[in-house]
Amino acid sequence: MFTGIVEAIGVVKEFIETDTSDVGGYGSSIVITECPLILEDAHLGDSIAVNGTCVTITDFNSTDFKVGVAPETLRRTNLGELRPGHKVNLERAVAGHVRFGGHFVQGHIDTTATILSITPDGNAKTFWFQPRDSSVLRFIVEKGFIAVDGASLTVIDVDEVERKAFSVMLISYTQDRIVTSKKQVGDTVNIEVDLMGKLLEKQVTLQIENQLKGQLSSTLGGLVEKIVDSKLQQLK
Repeated sequence: MFTGIVEAIGVVKEFIETDTSDVGGYGSSIVITECPLILEDAHLGDSIAVNGTCVTITDFNSTDFKVGVAPETLRRTNLGELRPGHKVNLERAVAGHVRFGGHFVQGHIDTTATILSITPDGNAKTFWFQPRDSSVLRFIVEKGFIAVDGASLTVIDVDEVERKAFSVMLISYTQDRIVTSKKQVGDTVNIEVDLMGKLLEKQVTLQIENQLKGQLSSTLGGLVEKIVDSKLQQLK
């Protein structure tokens, strides 16, 4: 589990493509350097978020660490685009004593997104992103949480019809501390939507299925009725 608060920016030292089993497992491995903070308490097997993707430390020394990247991870994320010199957002798995400054981030990427536009607004910048899998837009809501390359950000706007995209605003402080602010139009980012939206959809779907079978619980049924009635009153 992560918070979406990027701790450090690392630099890719090596991207190793493999076709046989090694320490990182079948797939590829990435060696990341210039991140002393991350190495202060590193251990083999630790989870770490690289551009928001939860991967496992398979080797490390005093200057850099190595993670294994499975084929499914390469298909789901932008990690396969990384090459020596590229910078990445890093966050260690959350510890019990850490303040939760962001939101619950699993490090399980839902899809990648392409940067459609970058617009300055004072010392801030507004980014519009178009997800590769547009179905995730149903989980993205205005003023809701989203993790972009592992950074916890607030959604500013959602266009599900024309652009099939969403926007966030990066303040000056954030721009200096995450790699996303240095990317250009056309570049890709990793997207993880808020877990609560997916859980809610799952539960509602199950309840509807139960309702069709005549098994809707009275508690949830009453709650749904109250919500519907409240919304109808607002519309009136």
